[in-house]
Amino acid sequence: MPGHRLDPIDRKILAELQADGRMTNVELAKRVGISAPPCLRRVRTLEEAGYIRGYHADVDSRELGFEVQVFAMVGLVSQAEADLSAFEERCRSWPLVRECHMLNGEVDFILKCVAPDLSTFQTFLTEDLLKADNVASVKTSLVIRGAKDDPGVPFEVLEERLSRDA
Repeated sequence: MPGHRLDPIDRKILAELQADGRMTNVELAKRVGISAPPCLRRVRTLEEAGYIRGYHADVDSRELGFEVQVFAMVGLVSQAEADLSAFEERCRSWPLVRECHMLNGEVDFILKCVAPDLSTFQTFLTEDLLKADNVASVKTSLVIRGAKDDPGVPFEVLEERLSRDA
């Protein structure tokens, strides 16, 4: 299990940064119970190892004028690896697509899209997504409201599992 490679302090650092990536190193060190210099070394090691991929502001899309959020379920004609990779690369180029996940089952991909209005999304849907190479079908669901949007992983579940396995 990947969590075993990290010690409890590393996991606490990750949990704290996941909750508040803007805190100073001094504050982080205080929260995890070590001094600042080793804390900074650990954070840099976690970044270099790929556990920390970046730091981002959690912006409110609706406040910024992106009133429409849609999940698009995409079926492809071919699921050959080259075709799957080509579709993923195409998704990376579309600004309205904020997330792209390949799925197992009757849908090949689910895309999370945002747009300022329904007209903008419809234009993207009809002129970009539906006309993309290898796309066989698209079903969309408009988000009415979100009830939960937690980033990252539930560290408390990881800690509980690790304590059971110890």
